[in-house]
Amino acid sequence: MRIELTEQQASAKAAFRAFVDHEIVPYADQFDREERVPAAVIQKLAREGYLGQVVPEEQGGTGSDMVTFGILNEELGRGCSSIRSLLTVHSMAAFAVLKWGSADHKSRFLSRLVSGEIIGAFALSEPNVGSDAKSVETSARLVGDRYVLNGRKRWMTFGQIADVFLLFAQVEGKVTAFLVERNSPGFSTEPITGILGTRGSMLAELRLDDCEIPKENRLGGLGFGLAAIGTSALDIGRYSVAWGSVGIAQACLEACVEYTSTRRQFGVPIKDHDLVRQMMTNMITNTKAARMLCYQAGYLKDSGDSRTVMETWIAKYFASTAAMKIAADAVQLHGANGCSEEYPVQRYFRDAKIMEIIEASTQLQQMNIAQYAYEY
Repeated sequence: MRIELTEQQASAKAAFRAFVDHEIVPYADQFDREERVPAAVIQKLAREGYLGQVVPEEQGGTGSDMVTFGILNEELGRGCSSIRSLLTVHSMAAFAVLKWGSADHKSRFLSRLVSGEIIGAFALSEPNVGSDAKSVETSARLVGDRYVLNGRKRWMTFGQIADVFLLFAQVEGKVTAFLVERNSPGFSTEPITGILGTRGSMLAELRLDDCEIPKENRLGGLGFGLAAIGTSALDIGRYSVAWGSVGIAQACLEACVEYTSTRRQFGVPIKDHDLVRQMMTNMITNTKAARMLCYQAGYLKDSGDSRTVMETWIAKYFASTAAMKIAADAVQLHGANGCSEEYPVQRYFRDAKIMEIIEASTQLQQMNIAQYAYEY
């Protein structure tokens, strides 16, 4: 495994960091308070080519390697987890169209997803269904040349504004994937506000009341929804969240370096106290370890190694749990200031908890990773 970046990857990282520092970091707390990301910011992401990272150049995207895509997720996560979550679900939808879509799907959706003309999102979770994805209750039945969908989807990231959803429903007892457009008859959304973290991610509940879509909007065959399409999209999402967790950890580390260097107690900067140094050492080590696991998963993706799926599970598990511990320590090091909106570590703490839940909870990951060890 290579642990150093290529010249091109290092250059991309520097460009990503500069963009985040200029366009996102100064406004991230505002996005959190207002529980929204302005359309102008999303268009800036599109102009930089960030919405087309997983799409090859010949299809209009940037054709980035997966390590570079991961680095982008880290930098966006360092600045604002809500914006990173947009990249996650948008990339999941674009990747599904790229990998599983027909020529018609690609001509209708792919270039517009890359350009940011339309925003994509992922619709699997429901009010009664989370980790047990095969038990989705939303139904679809073919009536003439259209599918009619009924059900609810909940906790949809950027569901308030997304234009097309990679959505999963039961067709004759088989979980099947569809591309559902916002302007479809019988489709509506209800905003979800007041959440713990990633408050700018504009969550929504999707309501499908005899929602009609063209039969051509089915993606893949009947029953391919989870076994193929959902699994591949979720792997992209899990990889994005793993790197985003590294970004949160890095943001905490940088905030604590600054704070412990300037905050004085007992006549010296608090960085000179042994217990503070112990906490900082753990933060540094775990951030680097999480990043190395993400690099490993990315290198395996780029080389076409099937082990990348489990390595991504492991990277996401370690990075998300490490980010939560690091964020908790960052708040502790800031003391009462860490609980104030004047300091971003309270936002990092809230966002880090979300990382332990989305794209497979910590407990589900523990079950799957352990099972893998016994099987292989």
